[in-house]
Amino acid sequence: MSKVKVGIVQMTCTANKQENLDKAIVKVREAAEKGAQIVCLQELFTSLYFCDVEDYDNFKLAEPIPGPSTDALQKVAGELGVVIIASLFEKRAQGVYHNTTAVLDADGSYLGKYRKMHIPDDPGFYEKFYFTPGDLGYKVFKTKFATIGVLICWDQWYPEAARITALMGAEILFYPTAIGWATTQDEATNTKQYNAWQTIQRSHAVANGVHVVSVNRVGEEAGVKFWGGSFFADPFGEVLHQTTVEQEEVIVKELDLDQSDYYRSHWPFLRDRRIDSYQPITKRLIDED
Repeated sequence: MSKVKVGIVQMTCTANKQENLDKAIVKVREAAEKGAQIVCLQELFTSLYFCDVEDYDNFKLAEPIPGPSTDALQKVAGELGVVIIASLFEKRAQGVYHNTTAVLDADGSYLGKYRKMHIPDDPGFYEKFYFTPGDLGYKVFKTKFATIGVLICWDQWYPEAARITALMGAEILFYPTAIGWATTQDEATNTKQYNAWQTIQRSHAVANGVHVVSVNRVGEEAGVKFWGGSFFADPFGEVLHQTTVEQEEVIVKELDLDQSDYYRSHWPFLRDRRIDSYQPITKRLIDED
């Protein structure tokens, strides 16, 4: 299919896991009513962003994947005939947890999962306490409507992740996200941070000639104001739509996947890659000695 309608769900969350799941399902239905064929939910949408503190009780929020949340969403996906991208807190085994996104196809089948590869550790974002780095590598999923790649939040800052996923055949890169500003921060810094966040992802669209869809949460949680600002970018980095930084929104946009062929032909970055020269990228730093 050359054209696909993609829906994004930008929403607030509460401390009630079932309430968040139910709310997300309502919004998936809203997206489907607007014509969405693929719907992406934000990062860790079944809970508050619990990584603001290091608290062992938060491990109780985790679940297996497949598990209860994917079971519920598979029924919805099959009923509505939509693909659902669902970011969840995965309990892989006792003491081993991941930040994981499941992909459910339009017939309700479970296609697989991607485990977040890059794990941050910053004030208010103590993810290394909770998440084991992903060990499944980068992934693409051949859904009914498009071949998609999924990366998660902190992965956004790494061009290597976007490049590899695009080279594997992803036609759209999805980034479920939970990122925000400290409530004590000045507006100029807020703007600068948002612009950097959007710019790096738009650059992935340009460098790889693919659409990028980034889905963030909104609402204030424990001193952080999640900045929303979810957006769609075309394969040359143009922002097709950007949400507000405060409101819940369900947006559906039609993406023309044939644009990738046009931009990759006219701006052939992939053709001109010097793959024989890139071996040093596997080093942490390129030291003189």
